[in-house]
Amino acid sequence: MVYFSKTKTIMVLLVCLFGLAFSLPNFFKESTLASLPDWLPHKHVNLGLDLQGGSHLLLEVEINAVIREQLETLVDDVRIELRKAKINYTGLGVSGTSAVKVTIRKADETDQARTLVRAIAAQSDVSVDNNTILVEMTDREIADRRNAAMQQSVEIVRRRIDETGTREPTIQRQGDDRILVQLPGVKDPERIKALLGKTAKMSFHLTDDRLDDAIRGRVPPGASLLPRVDPTQGFGQVLIKKRVMVSGEDLVDSQPSTDSQSGQPVVTFRFNSRGSKKFGAATAANVNRPFAIVLDGKVISDPVIREPILGGSGQISGNFTFQEATDLALLLRAGALPAPLAILEERSVGPGLGADSISAGKIASILGMILVVVFMAIAYGRFGLMADAALIINMILILGGLSALQATLTLPGIAGIVLTIGMAVDANVLIFERIREEVRLGRGPVSAIDAGYSRALTTIIDANVTTLIAAALLFVFGSGPIKGFAVTLGIGIVTSMFTAIMLTRLFVIIWLRRTNPKELPI
Repeated sequence: MVYFSKTKTIMVLLVCLFGLAFSLPNFFKESTLASLPDWLPHKHVNLGLDLQGGSHLLLEVEINAVIREQLETLVDDVRIELRKAKINYTGLGVSGTSAVKVTIRKADETDQARTLVRAIAAQSDVSVDNNTILVEMTDREIADRRNAAMQQSVEIVRRRIDETGTREPTIQRQGDDRILVQLPGVKDPERIKALLGKTAKMSFHLTDDRLDDAIRGRVPPGASLLPRVDPTQGFGQVLIKKRVMVSGEDLVDSQPSTDSQSGQPVVTFRFNSRGSKKFGAATAANVNRPFAIVLDGKVISDPVIREPILGGSGQISGNFTFQEATDLALLLRAGALPAPLAILEERSVGPGLGADSISAGKIASILGMILVVVFMAIAYGRFGLMADAALIINMILILGGLSALQATLTLPGIAGIVLTIGMAVDANVLIFERIREEVRLGRGPVSAIDAGYSRALTTIIDANVTTLIAAALLFVFGSGPIKGFAVTLGIGIVTSMFTAIMLTRLFVIIWLRRTNPKELPI
Protein backbone atom coordinates (compact mmCIF):
# COMPACT_ATOMS: atom_id res chain seq x y z
CA MET A 1 0.00 0.00 0.00
CA VAL A 2 2.98 2.31 0.51
CA TYR A 3 4.09 1.92 -3.12
CA PHE A 4 2.46 4.50 -5.39
CA SER A 5 3.17 4.25 -9.11
CA LYS A 6 3.72 7.24 -11.39
CA THR A 7 0.55 6.31 -13.29
CA LYS A 8 -1.54 6.58 -10.13
CA THR A 9 0.14 9.84 -9.21
CA ILE A 10 -0.66 11.33 -12.61
CA MET A 11 -4.28 10.11 -12.39
CA VAL A 12 -4.74 11.68 -8.95
CA LEU A 13 -3.29 14.98 -10.13
CA LEU A 14 -5.47 14.96 -13.28
CA VAL A 15 -8.64 14.37 -11.24
CA CYS A 16 -7.73 17.29 -8.95
CA LEU A 17 -6.93 19.47 -11.96
CA PHE A 18 -10.25 18.70 -13.67
CA GLY A 19 -12.13 19.35 -10.42
CA LEU A 20 -10.44 22.74 -10.11
CA ALA A 21 -11.15 23.60 -13.77
CA PHE A 22 -14.88 22.84 -13.45
CA SER A 23 -15.25 24.61 -10.12
CA LEU A 24 -13.48 27.87 -11.11
CA PRO A 25 -16.32 29.24 -13.35
CA ASN A 26 -18.49 29.57 -10.22
CA PHE A 27 -16.21 32.38 -9.02
CA PHE A 28 -16.63 34.50 -12.17
CA LYS A 29 -19.54 36.36 -13.73
CA GLU A 30 -21.37 35.14 -16.81
CA SER A 31 -20.02 38.05 -18.87
CA THR A 32 -16.45 37.04 -18.04
CA LEU A 33 -17.05 33.40 -18.89
CA ALA A 34 -18.60 34.31 -22.26
CA SER A 35 -15.24 35.64 -23.42
CA LEU A 36 -13.43 32.36 -22.68
CA PRO A 37 -12.78 29.72 -25.40
CA ASP A 38 -15.57 27.16 -25.83
CA TRP A 39 -13.34 24.24 -24.89
CA LEU A 40 -12.86 25.60 -21.37
CA PRO A 41 -15.45 24.75 -18.67
CA HIS A 42 -17.80 27.69 -18.25
CA LYS A 43 -20.88 26.34 -16.49
CA HIS A 44 -22.08 27.51 -13.09
CA VAL A 45 -23.78 25.30 -10.55
CA ASN A 46 -27.54 25.44 -11.13
CA LEU A 47 -29.33 26.86 -8.10
CA GLY A 48 -32.71 25.46 -7.17
CA LEU A 49 -35.95 27.34 -6.57
CA ASP A 50 -35.24 27.73 -2.84
CA LEU A 51 -31.87 29.39 -3.51
CA GLN A 52 -32.34 31.71 -6.48
CA GLY A 53 -36.10 32.26 -6.31
CA GLY A 54 -38.58 31.57 -9.08
CA SER A 55 -42.10 30.30 -9.58
CA HIS A 56 -44.03 27.38 -8.12
CA LEU A 57 -47.15 26.09 -9.90
CA LEU A 58 -49.48 23.23 -8.99
CA LEU A 59 -51.55 22.12 -11.97
CA GLU A 60 -54.61 19.91 -12.13
CA VAL A 61 -55.30 17.79 -15.20
CA GLU A 62 -58.99 17.71 -16.04
CA ILE A 63 -59.05 13.97 -16.58
CA ASN A 64 -62.84 13.84 -17.03
CA ALA A 65 -62.41 15.78 -20.28
CA VAL A 66 -60.32 12.89 -21.63
CA ILE A 67 -63.05 10.38 -20.82
CA ARG A 68 -65.69 12.68 -22.32
CA GLU A 69 -63.66 13.08 -25.52
CA GLN A 70 -63.24 9.32 -25.78
CA LEU A 71 -67.01 8.88 -25.47
CA GLU A 72 -67.65 11.56 -28.13
CA THR A 73 -65.25 9.77 -30.47
CA LEU A 74 -67.09 6.51 -29.82
CA VAL A 75 -70.40 8.21 -30.65
CA ASP A 76 -69.02 9.36 -34.02
CA ASP A 77 -67.62 5.91 -34.81
CA VAL A 78 -70.92 4.23 -33.96
CA ARG A 79 -72.82 6.75 -36.12
CA ILE A 80 -70.54 6.09 -39.12
CA GLU A 81 -70.76 2.29 -38.83
CA LEU A 82 -74.55 2.26 -38.40
CA ARG A 83 -74.98 4.52 -41.42
CA LYS A 84 -72.71 2.31 -43.50
CA ALA A 85 -74.81 -0.71 -42.53
CA LYS A 86 -78.01 1.31 -43.25
CA ILE A 87 -79.37 0.61 -39.77
CA ASN A 88 -81.95 3.12 -38.54
CA TYR A 89 -81.36 4.42 -35.01
CA THR A 90 -82.31 7.17 -32.60
CA GLY A 91 -81.07 8.63 -29.34
CA LEU A 92 -77.36 8.15 -30.07
CA GLY A 93 -75.26 10.02 -27.54
CA VAL A 94 -73.28 10.02 -24.32
CA SER A 95 -75.06 8.62 -21.27
CA GLY A 96 -73.78 9.64 -17.85
CA THR A 97 -70.04 9.98 -17.36
CA SER A 98 -68.77 6.72 -18.84
CA ALA A 99 -71.29 5.26 -21.30
CA VAL A 100 -72.81 5.65 -24.77
CA LYS A 101 -76.25 4.47 -25.72
CA VAL A 102 -78.25 4.16 -28.94
CA THR A 103 -81.73 2.83 -29.71
CA ILE A 104 -82.27 0.75 -32.85
CA ARG A 105 -85.60 1.47 -34.55
CA LYS A 106 -86.14 -2.04 -35.95
CA ALA A 107 -85.88 -4.92 -33.48
CA ASP A 108 -84.60 -7.37 -36.12
CA GLU A 109 -81.52 -5.12 -36.70
CA THR A 110 -80.50 -5.03 -33.04
CA ASP A 111 -78.22 -8.08 -33.18
CA GLN A 112 -76.39 -6.76 -36.23
CA ALA A 113 -75.98 -3.36 -34.59
CA ARG A 114 -74.67 -4.95 -31.37
CA THR A 115 -72.05 -6.86 -33.37
CA LEU A 116 -70.90 -3.65 -35.04
CA VAL A 117 -70.74 -1.78 -31.74
CA ARG A 118 -68.79 -4.57 -30.05
CA ALA A 119 -66.21 -4.47 -32.84
CA ILE A 120 -65.77 -0.72 -32.28
CA ALA A 121 -65.67 -0.86 -28.45
CA ALA A 122 -63.82 -4.11 -27.86
CA GLN A 123 -62.58 -3.13 -24.39
CA SER A 124 -65.94 -1.86 -23.11
CA ASP A 125 -68.99 -3.69 -21.78
CA VAL A 126 -71.81 -3.85 -24.34
CA SER A 127 -75.31 -4.73 -23.16
CA VAL A 128 -78.77 -4.73 -24.81
CA ASP A 129 -82.08 -3.84 -23.19
CA ASN A 130 -84.96 -4.27 -25.66
CA ASN A 131 -83.73 -2.26 -28.66
CA THR A 132 -81.32 -0.03 -26.69
CA ILE A 133 -77.59 -0.77 -26.83
CA LEU A 134 -75.51 0.51 -23.90
CA VAL A 135 -71.71 0.73 -24.11
CA GLU A 136 -70.02 1.24 -20.73
CA MET A 137 -66.31 1.83 -20.24
CA THR A 138 -64.86 -0.63 -17.70
CA ASP A 139 -63.06 0.53 -14.56
CA ARG A 140 -59.80 -0.88 -15.98
CA GLU A 141 -60.27 1.04 -19.24
CA ILE A 142 -60.98 4.29 -17.38
CA ALA A 143 -57.93 3.79 -15.12
CA ASP A 144 -55.68 3.07 -18.11
CA ARG A 145 -56.85 6.19 -19.93
CA ARG A 146 -56.42 8.34 -16.82
CA ASN A 147 -52.88 7.06 -16.30
CA ALA A 148 -51.98 7.51 -19.97
CA ALA A 149 -53.39 11.05 -19.92
CA MET A 150 -51.31 11.94 -16.86
CA GLN A 151 -48.10 10.54 -18.35
CA GLN A 152 -48.71 12.38 -21.61
CA SER A 153 -49.56 15.62 -19.78
CA VAL A 154 -46.31 15.53 -17.77
CA GLU A 155 -44.30 14.94 -20.94
CA ILE A 156 -46.05 17.72 -22.89
CA VAL A 157 -45.61 20.18 -20.00
CA ARG A 158 -41.91 19.29 -19.91
CA ARG A 159 -41.54 19.86 -23.66
CA ARG A 160 -43.27 23.23 -23.55
CA ILE A 161 -41.20 24.50 -20.65
CA ASP A 162 -37.97 23.20 -22.19
CA GLU A 163 -38.81 25.09 -25.40
CA THR A 164 -38.86 28.38 -23.45
CA GLY A 165 -35.25 27.87 -22.37
CA THR A 166 -35.96 27.54 -18.64
CA ARG A 167 -33.02 25.83 -16.96
CA GLU A 168 -33.44 22.88 -14.60
CA PRO A 169 -37.22 22.98 -14.08
CA THR A 170 -38.77 20.48 -11.69
CA ILE A 171 -41.80 18.76 -13.22
CA GLN A 172 -43.33 15.94 -11.21
CA ARG A 173 -46.60 14.07 -11.05
CA GLN A 174 -48.45 14.36 -7.75
CA GLY A 175 -51.30 12.02 -6.99
CA ASP A 176 -53.83 10.95 -9.60
CA ASP A 177 -54.43 14.24 -11.39
CA ARG A 178 -51.87 16.88 -10.38
CA ILE A 179 -48.52 18.10 -11.72
CA LEU A 180 -45.99 20.10 -9.71
CA VAL A 181 -43.94 22.63 -11.70
CA GLN A 182 -41.05 24.58 -10.16
CA LEU A 183 -39.19 27.09 -12.33
CA PRO A 184 -35.96 28.42 -10.79
CA GLY A 185 -35.06 31.92 -11.91
CA VAL A 186 -38.47 32.64 -13.50
CA LYS A 187 -39.68 35.83 -11.82
CA ASP A 188 -42.70 36.43 -14.10
CA PRO A 189 -44.49 33.16 -14.90
CA GLU A 190 -47.28 34.75 -16.98
CA ARG A 191 -45.95 33.51 -20.33
CA ILE A 192 -45.41 30.01 -18.89
CA LYS A 193 -48.95 30.03 -17.50
CA ALA A 194 -50.30 31.12 -20.88
CA LEU A 195 -48.46 28.31 -22.64
CA LEU A 196 -49.58 25.69 -20.14
CA GLY A 197 -53.14 27.00 -20.13
CA LYS A 198 -53.64 26.10 -23.79
CA THR A 199 -54.45 22.56 -24.78
CA ALA A 200 -53.08 23.23 -28.31
CA LYS A 201 -55.19 20.52 -29.89
CA MET A 202 -55.27 21.34 -33.61
CA SER A 203 -57.30 19.60 -36.28
CA PHE A 204 -58.44 20.19 -39.85
CA HIS A 205 -62.14 19.88 -40.74
CA LEU A 206 -64.39 20.46 -43.74
CA THR A 207 -66.99 23.16 -43.23
CA ASP A 208 -70.73 22.57 -43.46
CA ASP A 209 -72.83 24.94 -45.58
CA ARG A 210 -75.92 24.67 -43.34
CA LEU A 211 -74.73 27.52 -41.12
CA ASP A 212 -78.10 29.34 -41.12
CA ASP A 213 -79.89 26.30 -39.67
CA ALA A 214 -77.19 25.92 -37.02
CA ILE A 215 -77.49 29.58 -35.99
CA ARG A 216 -81.24 29.07 -35.54
CA GLY A 217 -80.47 26.26 -33.09
CA ARG A 218 -80.78 23.30 -35.48
CA VAL A 219 -77.18 22.03 -35.59
CA PRO A 220 -77.05 19.08 -38.05
CA PRO A 221 -75.91 15.69 -36.70
CA GLY A 222 -72.17 15.18 -37.12
CA ALA A 223 -71.53 18.94 -37.19
CA SER A 224 -70.41 21.51 -34.62
CA LEU A 225 -70.79 25.28 -34.42
CA LEU A 226 -67.52 26.90 -33.34
CA PRO A 227 -66.49 30.52 -32.79
CA ARG A 228 -63.71 32.21 -34.71
CA VAL A 229 -60.53 33.33 -33.00
CA ASP A 230 -60.68 36.56 -35.05
CA PRO A 231 -64.30 37.56 -35.80
CA THR A 232 -63.11 40.33 -38.18
CA GLN A 233 -62.20 37.66 -40.77
CA GLY A 234 -65.86 36.86 -41.44
CA PHE A 235 -68.97 35.77 -39.59
CA GLY A 236 -68.26 35.17 -35.90
CA GLN A 237 -69.10 31.45 -36.07
CA VAL A 238 -68.24 28.57 -38.39
CA LEU A 239 -70.13 25.30 -38.82
CA ILE A 240 -67.67 22.44 -39.22
CA LYS A 241 -68.05 18.72 -39.72
CA LYS A 242 -66.91 16.85 -36.62
CA ARG A 243 -65.00 14.27 -38.61
CA VAL A 244 -61.32 15.17 -38.55
CA MET A 245 -59.58 15.35 -41.93
CA VAL A 246 -56.11 15.45 -40.39
CA SER A 247 -55.11 15.61 -36.73
CA GLY A 248 -52.41 17.77 -35.21
CA GLU A 249 -50.86 14.55 -33.90
CA ASP A 250 -49.36 14.09 -37.37
CA LEU A 251 -47.42 17.37 -37.18
CA VAL A 252 -43.65 16.94 -37.00
CA ASP A 253 -42.57 20.59 -37.05
CA SER A 254 -43.93 24.11 -36.82
CA GLN A 255 -42.03 27.40 -36.95
CA PRO A 256 -42.90 31.11 -36.85
CA SER A 257 -42.40 32.82 -40.19
CA THR A 258 -43.48 35.79 -42.29
CA ASP A 259 -45.90 35.62 -45.20
CA SER A 260 -44.09 36.49 -48.43
CA GLN A 261 -47.04 38.47 -49.82
CA SER A 262 -48.59 40.26 -46.84
CA GLY A 263 -45.52 40.43 -44.61
CA GLN A 264 -47.66 39.32 -41.65
CA PRO A 265 -46.40 36.78 -39.07
CA VAL A 266 -47.61 33.24 -39.81
CA VAL A 267 -46.93 29.74 -38.56
CA THR A 268 -45.58 27.19 -41.00
CA PHE A 269 -46.18 23.50 -40.34
CA ARG A 270 -45.10 20.15 -41.75
CA PHE A 271 -46.80 16.75 -41.50
CA ASN A 272 -45.23 13.32 -41.23
CA SER A 273 -45.70 10.86 -44.08
CA ARG A 274 -49.05 9.60 -42.78
CA GLY A 275 -50.35 13.13 -42.27
CA SER A 276 -49.06 14.20 -45.69
CA LYS A 277 -50.99 11.41 -47.42
CA LYS A 278 -54.19 12.14 -45.50
CA PHE A 279 -53.91 15.90 -46.03
CA GLY A 280 -53.13 15.47 -49.73
CA ALA A 281 -56.07 13.08 -50.26
CA ALA A 282 -58.48 15.30 -48.32
CA THR A 283 -57.53 18.49 -50.19
CA ALA A 284 -57.55 16.70 -53.57
CA ALA A 285 -61.10 15.47 -52.96
CA ASN A 286 -62.41 18.87 -51.80
CA VAL A 287 -60.98 21.45 -54.23
CA ASN A 288 -62.87 24.79 -54.14
CA ARG A 289 -64.38 23.94 -50.77
CA PRO A 290 -63.48 25.74 -47.52
CA PHE A 291 -61.84 23.85 -44.69
CA ALA A 292 -61.37 24.98 -41.12
CA ILE A 293 -58.22 24.94 -38.99
CA VAL A 294 -59.43 24.41 -35.42
CA LEU A 295 -57.30 25.07 -32.34
CA ASP A 296 -58.74 24.34 -28.90
CA GLY A 297 -62.32 24.54 -30.04
CA LYS A 298 -61.93 27.79 -32.01
CA VAL A 299 -61.49 28.31 -35.75
CA ILE A 300 -58.18 30.02 -36.54
CA SER A 301 -58.98 30.35 -40.24
CA ASP A 302 -61.15 28.68 -42.89
CA PRO A 303 -59.49 29.17 -46.28
CA VAL A 304 -60.79 27.70 -49.54
CA ILE A 305 -58.83 24.77 -51.00
CA ARG A 306 -57.67 26.14 -54.38
CA GLU A 307 -55.63 23.08 -55.34
CA PRO A 308 -54.48 19.80 -53.77
CA ILE A 309 -51.80 20.32 -51.11
CA LEU A 310 -49.52 17.35 -51.71
CA GLY A 311 -46.25 18.49 -50.12
CA GLY A 312 -47.32 17.84 -46.56
CA SER A 313 -46.67 21.42 -45.45
CA GLY A 314 -48.57 24.67 -45.20
CA GLN A 315 -49.00 27.79 -43.15
CA ILE A 316 -51.50 29.21 -40.67
CA SER A 317 -52.38 32.90 -40.76
CA GLY A 318 -54.58 34.73 -38.31
CA ASN A 319 -53.46 38.32 -37.73
CA PHE A 320 -50.84 37.12 -35.24
CA THR A 321 -48.19 39.22 -33.60
CA PHE A 322 -44.73 37.72 -33.93
CA GLN A 323 -44.81 36.64 -30.25
CA GLU A 324 -48.20 34.96 -30.77
CA ALA A 325 -46.88 33.15 -33.85
CA THR A 326 -43.80 32.04 -31.89
CA ASP A 327 -45.88 30.74 -28.99
CA LEU A 328 -48.33 28.94 -31.30
CA ALA A 329 -45.46 27.27 -33.15
CA LEU A 330 -43.97 26.22 -29.81
CA LEU A 331 -47.27 24.71 -28.68
CA LEU A 332 -47.74 22.78 -31.90
CA ARG A 333 -44.15 21.46 -31.80
CA ALA A 334 -44.48 20.32 -28.21
CA GLY A 335 -47.76 18.53 -28.90
CA ALA A 336 -51.31 18.82 -27.64
CA LEU A 337 -52.27 18.20 -24.06
CA PRO A 338 -54.75 15.33 -23.72
CA ALA A 339 -56.81 17.44 -21.31
CA PRO A 340 -56.97 21.06 -20.12
CA LEU A 341 -54.84 22.13 -17.15
CA ALA A 342 -56.12 24.23 -14.26
CA ILE A 343 -53.75 26.17 -11.97
CA LEU A 344 -54.62 25.25 -8.39
CA GLU A 345 -51.73 26.97 -6.66
CA GLU A 346 -49.21 29.62 -7.65
CA ARG A 347 -46.36 30.98 -5.55
CA SER A 348 -43.42 33.24 -6.33
CA VAL A 349 -40.28 32.71 -4.28
CA GLY A 350 -38.20 35.87 -3.98
CA PRO A 351 -34.42 35.82 -4.31
CA GLY A 352 -34.09 37.28 -0.80
CA LEU A 353 -35.04 33.94 0.77
CA GLY A 354 -32.48 32.21 -1.44
CA ALA A 355 -29.80 34.76 -0.54
CA ASP A 356 -30.44 34.18 3.16
CA SER A 357 -30.28 30.42 2.64
CA ILE A 358 -27.01 30.65 0.71
CA SER A 359 -25.53 32.94 3.38
CA ALA A 360 -26.57 30.56 6.16
CA GLY A 361 -25.22 27.61 4.17
CA LYS A 362 -21.89 29.36 3.67
CA ILE A 363 -21.59 30.14 7.37
CA ALA A 364 -22.44 26.56 8.30
CA SER A 365 -19.99 25.14 5.75
CA ILE A 366 -17.14 27.45 6.75
CA LEU A 367 -17.71 26.95 10.47
CA GLY A 368 -17.98 23.20 10.04
CA MET A 369 -14.79 23.08 7.98
CA ILE A 370 -12.86 25.22 10.50
CA LEU A 371 -13.89 22.98 13.39
CA VAL A 372 -13.00 19.81 11.47
CA VAL A 373 -9.64 21.26 10.36
CA VAL A 374 -8.74 22.30 13.92
CA PHE A 375 -9.80 18.95 15.36
CA MET A 376 -7.79 16.94 12.82
CA ALA A 377 -4.70 19.12 13.33
CA ILE A 378 -4.87 18.75 17.11
CA ALA A 379 -5.73 15.03 17.11
CA TYR A 380 -3.30 13.79 14.44
CA GLY A 381 -0.69 16.51 14.01
CA ARG A 382 1.08 16.49 10.65
CA PHE A 383 -1.13 13.66 9.40
CA GLY A 384 -4.18 15.71 10.35
CA LEU A 385 -2.90 18.65 8.30
CA MET A 386 -2.58 16.32 5.29
CA ALA A 387 -6.20 15.25 5.83
CA ASP A 388 -7.20 18.94 6.06
CA ALA A 389 -5.52 19.69 2.71
CA ALA A 390 -7.36 16.74 1.18
CA LEU A 391 -10.63 18.06 2.68
CA ILE A 392 -10.19 21.43 0.94
CA ILE A 393 -9.54 19.66 -2.36
CA ASN A 394 -12.59 17.50 -1.66
CA MET A 395 -14.79 20.61 -1.47
CA ILE A 396 -13.34 21.78 -4.80
CA LEU A 397 -14.12 18.39 -6.35
CA ILE A 398 -17.72 18.51 -5.09
CA LEU A 399 -18.22 21.97 -6.58
CA GLY A 400 -16.62 20.84 -9.85
CA GLY A 401 -18.79 17.72 -9.94
CA LEU A 402 -22.00 19.73 -9.45
CA SER A 403 -20.93 22.09 -12.26
CA ALA A 404 -19.89 19.31 -14.65
CA LEU A 405 -23.09 17.31 -14.11
CA GLN A 406 -25.22 20.49 -14.11
CA ALA A 407 -26.95 19.16 -11.02
CA THR A 408 -29.31 21.51 -9.19
CA LEU A 409 -28.08 22.74 -5.82
CA THR A 410 -30.91 23.18 -3.31
CA LEU A 411 -31.01 24.11 0.37
CA PRO A 412 -31.05 20.39 1.37
CA GLY A 413 -28.12 20.02 -1.03
CA ILE A 414 -26.16 22.52 1.05
CA ALA A 415 -27.01 20.38 4.08
CA GLY A 416 -25.55 17.41 2.19
CA ILE A 417 -22.32 19.34 1.62
CA VAL A 418 -22.07 20.25 5.31
CA LEU A 419 -22.64 16.59 6.20
CA THR A 420 -19.97 15.57 3.70
CA ILE A 421 -17.43 17.84 5.41
CA GLY A 422 -17.75 15.75 8.56
CA MET A 423 -17.88 12.45 6.70
CA ALA A 424 -14.92 13.28 4.45
CA VAL A 425 -12.38 12.89 7.27
CA ASP A 426 -14.09 9.82 8.69
CA ALA A 427 -12.03 7.52 6.48
CA ASN A 428 -8.84 9.30 7.49
CA VAL A 429 -9.74 8.89 11.16
CA LEU A 430 -10.14 5.13 10.65
CA ILE A 431 -6.79 4.91 8.85
CA PHE A 432 -4.91 7.07 11.34
CA GLU A 433 -6.30 5.21 14.35
CA ARG A 434 -5.31 1.94 12.73
CA ILE A 435 -1.79 3.29 12.16
CA ARG A 436 -1.61 4.26 15.85
CA GLU A 437 -2.52 0.72 16.86
CA GLU A 438 0.19 -0.67 14.62
CA VAL A 439 2.73 1.74 16.14
CA ARG A 440 1.76 0.59 19.65
CA LEU A 441 2.38 -2.98 18.55
CA GLY A 442 5.96 -2.01 17.74
CA ARG A 443 5.84 -1.77 13.96
CA GLY A 444 8.12 0.64 12.10
CA PRO A 445 6.82 3.70 10.19
CA VAL A 446 6.59 2.04 6.77
CA SER A 447 5.07 -1.17 8.11
CA ALA A 448 2.58 0.72 10.31
CA ILE A 449 1.39 2.94 7.45
CA ASP A 450 1.10 0.00 5.08
CA ALA A 451 -0.91 -2.02 7.62
CA GLY A 452 -3.07 0.98 8.52
CA TYR A 453 -4.20 1.59 4.95
CA SER A 454 -4.59 -2.05 3.94
CA ARG A 455 -6.57 -3.14 7.03
CA ALA A 456 -8.82 -0.07 7.17
CA LEU A 457 -9.66 -0.17 3.46
CA THR A 458 -12.39 -2.82 3.72
CA THR A 459 -14.16 -0.97 6.53
CA ILE A 460 -13.99 2.32 4.60
CA ILE A 461 -15.43 0.80 1.45
CA ASP A 462 -18.25 -0.96 3.35
CA ALA A 463 -19.25 2.19 5.22
CA ASN A 464 -19.21 4.45 2.16
CA VAL A 465 -20.88 2.00 -0.23
CA THR A 466 -23.83 1.49 2.15
CA THR A 467 -24.22 5.27 2.47
CA LEU A 468 -23.99 5.61 -1.32
CA ILE A 469 -26.78 3.02 -1.72
CA ALA A 470 -28.94 5.06 0.67
CA ALA A 471 -28.20 8.22 -1.36
CA ALA A 472 -29.14 6.41 -4.59
CA LEU A 473 -32.47 5.27 -3.09
CA LEU A 474 -33.20 8.82 -1.89
CA PHE A 475 -32.54 10.10 -5.41
CA VAL A 476 -34.75 7.49 -7.10
CA PHE A 477 -37.73 7.64 -4.74
CA GLY A 478 -37.41 11.13 -3.24
CA SER A 479 -39.01 14.39 -4.34
CA GLY A 480 -37.16 17.53 -5.48
CA PRO A 481 -35.56 18.68 -2.16
CA ILE A 482 -34.69 15.10 -1.17
CA LYS A 483 -33.07 14.56 -4.56
CA GLY A 484 -30.97 17.68 -4.06
CA PHE A 485 -29.69 16.27 -0.76
CA ALA A 486 -29.04 12.87 -2.36
CA VAL A 487 -27.05 14.38 -5.25
CA THR A 488 -24.62 16.33 -3.08
CA LEU A 489 -24.34 13.46 -0.61
CA GLY A 490 -23.59 10.97 -3.41
CA ILE A 491 -20.99 13.21 -5.06
CA GLY A 492 -19.47 13.92 -1.65
CA ILE A 493 -19.13 10.23 -0.83
CA VAL A 494 -17.34 9.51 -4.11
CA THR A 495 -14.97 12.48 -3.77
CA SER A 496 -14.27 11.82 -0.08
CA MET A 497 -13.35 8.20 -0.82
CA PHE A 498 -11.00 9.43 -3.54
CA THR A 499 -9.34 12.03 -1.32
CA ALA A 500 -9.04 9.68 1.68
CA ILE A 501 -7.84 6.54 -0.11
CA MET A 502 -5.82 8.11 -2.92
CA LEU A 503 -4.95 11.75 -2.26
CA THR A 504 -4.13 11.62 1.46
CA ARG A 505 -2.12 8.44 0.92
CA LEU A 506 -0.17 10.22 -1.82
CA PHE A 507 0.62 13.04 0.63
CA VAL A 508 1.74 10.53 3.28
CA ILE A 509 3.95 8.59 0.85
CA ILE A 510 5.60 11.75 -0.50
CA TRP A 511 6.34 12.86 3.08
CA LEU A 512 7.57 9.38 4.02
CA ARG A 513 10.01 9.20 1.08
CA ARG A 514 11.40 12.68 1.68
CA THR A 515 11.89 12.52 5.45
CA ASN A 516 12.40 8.76 6.06
CA PRO A 517 11.33 9.20 9.73
CA LYS A 518 12.23 6.75 12.47
CA GLU A 519 8.99 7.52 14.34
CA LEU A 520 5.56 8.63 13.15
CA PRO A 521 4.25 11.98 14.52
CA ILE A 522 0.73 10.72 15.02
